[in-house]
Amino acid sequence: MPSSEHRDFDVVVLGMGPGGEEVAGRLAEAGLSVAGVEAGLVGGECPYWGCVPSKMMVRAAGMLAEARRIPGTATVVPDWAPVALRIREEATTYWDDKIAVARFTGLGGHLVRGAGTITGLGEVTVTGDATTPGGHVLRARRGIVIATGSQPVIPPVPGLAGTPYWTNREAIETERVPGSLIVLGGGAIGAELAQVFARFGAYVTVVEGGPRLLPAEEPEAGEVVAEVFTREGIDVRLGARAARVRGDGRRFEVGLDSGATLTAERLLVATGRRADLTRLGLGRIGLDGNARAVPVDDRMRAAPGVWAVGDAAGGGFTHMAMYHAGIVVRDVLGLPGPGARHHAVPRVSFTDPEIGAVGLTEAQARERGLAVRVATVPMSESTRGWIHGPGNDGFVKLVESGGVLVGATSAGPSGGELLGALTVAVHAGVPVATLRTMICAFPTFHRSIEAALLALETENDR
Repeated sequence: MPSSEHRDFDVVVLGMGPGGEEVAGRLAEAGLSVAGVEAGLVGGECPYWGCVPSKMMVRAAGMLAEARRIPGTATVVPDWAPVALRIREEATTYWDDKIAVARFTGLGGHLVRGAGTITGLGEVTVTGDATTPGGHVLRARRGIVIATGSQPVIPPVPGLAGTPYWTNREAIETERVPGSLIVLGGGAIGAELAQVFARFGAYVTVVEGGPRLLPAEEPEAGEVVAEVFTREGIDVRLGARAARVRGDGRRFEVGLDSGATLTAERLLVATGRRADLTRLGLGRIGLDGNARAVPVDDRMRAAPGVWAVGDAAGGGFTHMAMYHAGIVVRDVLGLPGPGARHHAVPRVSFTDPEIGAVGLTEAQARERGLAVRVATVPMSESTRGWIHGPGNDGFVKLVESGGVLVGATSAGPSGGELLGALTVAVHAGVPVATLRTMICAFPTFHRSIEAALLALETENDR
């Protein structure tokens, strides 16, 4: 019979992505005995294939675009090699997690490699370690934290399975820009990578099944990004779905439901991400393993002695995993502090223009039965937007209800940075009347917020 190893800990953390690593590290630092279970790289998707390397790509592509906007500038010749090298050397250390592992173990944590499954109350079995064929049985005296992240959703398009398509991982790892690229999905990941590769010379086609790009955001956001994409030579196909795929590693052919056929050297599937809870053994503790996310209360508790954070709890963003982690750490240690509130979740799509948003969209607010007032002002009409000139596409949109902002979008050259002030307003429920009295430095993009507040007041007077 295969041997197994039994070990006792205070806390077992399933998944060592940003949220899991934060929980495990802080609890270990506080003196608890903590086991972190991870089959992949400690740090998860964000530092190796997500947030960090992709924004290096976005930054490089943005520099190209800015150079090309200078009137009469010399021809700009893109070179992908320095970008690929920076991703390898600076962002991922060639996809090696030894620094992250040392950071965790240096705090007193114990890393267990493999896939973890809950096999009983306060018990996790980890398989995948050749040195212990029967698996590691980890017992958690205080509890288990589920932080297993998410995986790409691959649509059931006939012919797609078995082809060498890209997900975001292959797109990040590539050392060569393809001559042509088809992107399935016009959400944040698909849109960001589409623009990057187009600016580095690929002929890119984006296929989005919905009526607009960035479908989770305000319609105006998708419209302005599509307008810029078209201007930059990206072929945007809205309301289109892939009906069939053929690919052999050198050429892909994608048949659309309209009957049109697209061809390209590479195919990137960016149709969303989803937490996979099926293998975690949640049924053993009374939870549904087929759910889209683990249901939790405001302390991120899923069941007695079980917490969930990040994508596993429906978080969707690295910053939400970190936010949830802080709440779990306090709860495990019995420390005071507020519970989770999700009314002011900020999010940024790092396209150009950059789309920052917080809280509810106008449609979401109306669906909730709120009486809302809305104001939108173009970024180009601000003094800073006029000074900025080419590349000043964007706007500020405010959604107000009951005298406070319940949502806002800042689209433009600094959309994500401009979002900070709006996030404070939505999070703290700052009265709109108070916001109108703040002083915005001249000439900054922030003055577009001031203009939007004035427009909102005008709307209120109608």
